Amino acid sequence: MASLSISSVIFPSKSNLPKPSASSSSTFHGVRIAQLCPTRFPGASSSRAPKSSSVVMMAKKDDELKEIRTKSTEELHEEIIDLKGELLMLRLQRSARNEFKSSDFKLMRKKVARMLTVKREREMEEGINKRLSRKLDKKWRKSIVPRPPPSLIKLREEEAAEEAKELSSSA
Repeated sequence: MASLSISSVIFPSKSNLPKPSASSSSTFHGVRIAQLCPTRFPGASSSRAPKSSSVVMMAKKDDELKEIRTKSTEELHEEIIDLKGELLMLRLQRSARNEFKSSDFKLMRKKVARMLTVKREREMEEGINKRLSRKLDKKWRKSIVPRPPPSLIKLREEEAAEEAKELSSSA
């Protein structure tokens, strides 16, 4: 929150005032307003979270990257397809106005980006240039067989189990 204060008030005498000309209509030059931005409040440092939490987050990301790098390229492809399917399901939930965690969008997009980065790193190690990489990527995308995402498969299995339970209890 910015606060304004009058830093100095100057009341010049009539002899020191500039003569009004035809181009300038205002002759008021006496008040200067300065914006004050307090650098610290007395109790602000104790209410903030410690900086060590960001260190823990970096460690989690490093662990996730290590886990991604241990997977084979085919496993990466499969997981990318699954995550993109999950993103589609989230978009469908949002459009249907169902309850969902909006932070999942960001997390899944970042996971996909990390996997694609690792994939590109491997291509660079093999000496595949950017142009050939894009060509191979187009071929890979065309070869993808559409399938339901894991969350939808799990949901269908749960519904089938509930129906089977209802049929067995009614019989």
